[in-house]
Amino acid sequence: MPLAPWGSVRVLTPLLCPSPSQTAGSSPSDKFTAVIRAVSPPSQPVLRLIQAVSRSQYCAQILVLWSCEKPPPPTEKWPQVAVPLTVIEGRTKLSDRFFPYAAIQTDAVLSLDEHSSLSTSEVDFAFVVWRSFPERIVGFLASSHFWDAERQRWGYTSRWTNELSIVLTAAAFYHRYYHSLFTGYLPAGLRQLVGGLAACEDILMNVLVAAVTKLPPIKVAQRKQHKEAVPQQQVKGTAASSSRGFSQQQDCLNQLADWFGYMPLVSSQLRLDPVLFKDQVSVLRKKYRHLERP
Repeated sequence: MPLAPWGSVRVLTPLLCPSPSQTAGSSPSDKFTAVIRAVSPPSQPVLRLIQAVSRSQYCAQILVLWSCEKPPPPTEKWPQVAVPLTVIEGRTKLSDRFFPYAAIQTDAVLSLDEHSSLSTSEVDFAFVVWRSFPERIVGFLASSHFWDAERQRWGYTSRWTNELSIVLTAAAFYHRYYHSLFTGYLPAGLRQLVGGLAACEDILMNVLVAAVTKLPPIKVAQRKQHKEAVPQQQVKGTAASSSRGFSQQQDCLNQLADWFGYMPLVSSQLRLDPVLFKDQVSVLRKKYRHLERP
C-alpha cells in the first residue's frame, strides 16, 4: 500500500488542527465566505441561491468558481446583492473548490453546488452551529459508510437513517484551513483520485477532516423538500444492497482506506435543530421560523 506519502501528514495535521484557541482570537470570525461551483450558465435556481445566501447577516462575500466552457455573463446579468460577488474563471476540476484562494479572508467557508437550495434561515442557523464547532464540517446532506462483511469491503449509502459519517460539501460549512491541508499536504495521488470517481471530493474532504479531528461531521435541520429522493428498492433493501448503487463512492472509500492504512471516518447519530423546531407553538416564538416553511 502506498502509505509513505501520507506518513508526514499523519504527523503534521494534529499539530495544525484549527480550533478556537489556535485561530486569530478566542473564537472564529463572525462572517463567512460562500463558494459556489458553477458548471453551467446561471439559471434561476443558482440566482435564487446567490440572493438567499447574500441576505444572511453573516455573509461577507460570495465567490463563484466558473467551471463552464462558455464565458461567464457580464456583471449586469448577475444578481445585485449587498455583498461582494466575484467570479473566478478557469476552475474546471472538482477539487478546485478546495483551493486556498487568497480572496477567502474569513475563517468559515460555505461550500455550495449550483443546484443547492437553501433559505437564508437555514444558512444562518448552520453558521451559528459551525461557530460552536469550527473544527468540524457542518451541513445539510449526509451519507454514511459501513463495513460490508459479506463483500469484505467498505460500503457507502445515502439512505436516510440515524447514522451519518459524511456531510456533502454541496451545502456545508467548514474552516478555510482545510483548503490549505487539502491542496498543500495531501499526496498528489489522492487529489488525482478525486477527478476519476463520482463524489470522491466530498468523501476525501470528510476523510481529511476526520483524520485531523477524530470527530464526525454535524448535520443540521433543513426544510423537508431538500431531502434527496431515495429509490424505493434501496429503502426496502439492506445497507449492503443499497451500496451497490454507489459503486464509485464505494471504490473511493476503499482506495482512501488503503492510502490511510485505516478508515478515518467517524460515525454519529447527532443532528442539531433550532430550539422549538417543529414544536406545536406559535411561530413568533421561534428564532428561525422561516426554516419550517416551504
